Amino acid sequence: MKVSDFDYVLPEELIAQEPLPERDRSRLLVLDRRTGTYWDRYFYQLPEEIAPGSVLVLNNTRVFPARLFGKRKGFTGHVEVLLLRRREGTRWEA
Repeated sequence: MKVSDFDYVLPEELIAQEPLPERDRSRLLVLDRRTGTYWDRYFYQLPEEIAPGSVLVLNNTRVFPARLFGKRKGFTGHVEVLLLRRREGTRWEA
Protein backbone atom coordinates (compact mmCIF):
# COMPACT_ATOMS: atom_id res chain seq x y z
CA MET A 1 0.00 0.00 0.00
CA LYS A 2 1.26 3.47 -0.89
CA VAL A 3 0.33 6.84 0.56
CA SER A 4 -0.62 7.88 -2.98
CA ASP A 5 -3.44 5.28 -2.85
CA PHE A 6 -5.24 7.74 -0.58
CA ASP A 7 -4.97 10.75 -2.93
CA TYR A 8 -8.26 12.15 -4.20
CA VAL A 9 -9.70 15.39 -5.51
CA LEU A 10 -11.94 17.30 -3.11
CA PRO A 11 -13.31 20.55 -4.53
CA GLU A 12 -12.77 23.51 -2.19
CA GLU A 13 -16.48 24.39 -2.21
CA LEU A 14 -17.33 21.00 -0.64
CA ILE A 15 -15.19 21.64 2.45
CA ALA A 16 -17.19 23.08 5.35
CA GLN A 17 -15.76 26.36 6.59
CA GLU A 18 -17.85 26.49 9.78
CA PRO A 19 -20.19 24.13 11.63
CA LEU A 20 -23.90 24.06 10.89
CA PRO A 21 -26.17 25.91 13.35
CA GLU A 22 -27.81 22.57 14.15
CA ARG A 23 -24.75 20.33 14.59
CA ASP A 24 -26.72 17.08 14.39
CA ARG A 25 -27.71 18.01 10.81
CA SER A 26 -24.12 17.45 9.66
CA ARG A 27 -23.80 14.76 7.03
CA LEU A 28 -22.42 11.32 7.84
CA LEU A 29 -21.16 8.68 5.40
CA VAL A 30 -21.80 5.12 6.61
CA LEU A 31 -19.90 2.11 5.24
CA ASP A 32 -20.88 -1.54 5.60
CA ARG A 33 -17.44 -3.17 5.70
CA ARG A 34 -18.84 -6.61 4.90
CA THR A 35 -20.45 -5.59 1.61
CA GLY A 36 -18.59 -2.39 0.72
CA THR A 37 -21.94 -0.61 0.44
CA TYR A 38 -22.13 2.98 1.66
CA TRP A 39 -24.90 5.51 2.12
CA ASP A 40 -25.52 9.06 3.33
CA ARG A 41 -27.05 9.78 6.73
CA TYR A 42 -27.09 12.63 9.24
CA PHE A 43 -25.40 12.66 12.65
CA TYR A 44 -28.74 12.62 14.46
CA GLN A 45 -29.22 9.17 12.86
CA LEU A 46 -25.95 7.81 14.26
CA PRO A 47 -27.59 5.81 17.09
CA GLU A 48 -29.52 3.84 14.45
CA GLU A 49 -26.22 2.76 12.85
CA ILE A 50 -24.51 1.46 16.01
CA ALA A 51 -25.10 -2.22 16.64
CA PRO A 52 -25.65 -3.50 20.20
CA GLY A 53 -22.33 -4.38 21.83
CA SER A 54 -20.36 -1.93 19.66
CA VAL A 55 -17.67 0.28 21.12
CA LEU A 56 -17.93 4.00 20.36
CA VAL A 57 -14.68 5.95 20.80
CA LEU A 58 -15.03 9.72 21.16
CA ASN A 59 -12.24 12.18 20.43
CA ASN A 60 -12.53 15.67 21.92
CA THR A 61 -9.16 16.89 20.63
CA ARG A 62 -9.05 20.57 19.76
CA VAL A 63 -6.99 21.89 16.89
CA PHE A 64 -4.56 24.66 17.75
CA PRO A 65 -4.90 27.21 14.94
CA ALA A 66 -1.23 27.81 14.16
CA ARG A 67 -0.29 26.58 10.70
CA LEU A 68 2.70 28.42 9.23
CA PHE A 69 3.62 28.45 5.54
CA GLY A 70 6.98 29.42 4.10
CA LYS A 71 9.75 28.77 1.59
CA ARG A 72 13.29 27.56 2.22
CA LYS A 73 15.93 29.89 0.91
CA GLY A 74 17.59 28.40 -2.16
CA PHE A 75 14.83 25.81 -2.74
CA THR A 76 11.68 25.94 -4.88
CA GLY A 77 9.48 23.83 -2.60
CA HIS A 78 7.14 25.18 0.06
CA VAL A 79 7.30 24.43 3.78
CA GLU A 80 4.35 23.97 6.13
CA VAL A 81 4.70 23.83 9.92
CA LEU A 82 1.86 23.02 12.30
CA LEU A 83 2.46 24.26 15.84
CA LEU A 84 0.85 21.81 18.25
CA ARG A 85 1.72 23.02 21.74
CA ARG A 86 3.96 25.58 23.44
CA ARG A 87 6.70 23.90 25.46
CA GLU A 88 8.66 26.67 27.19
CA GLY A 89 9.60 30.19 26.17
CA THR A 90 9.86 30.24 22.40
CA ARG A 91 9.99 26.44 22.01
CA TRP A 92 7.06 24.62 20.40
CA GLU A 93 6.12 21.04 19.64
CA ALA A 94 5.53 20.98 15.88
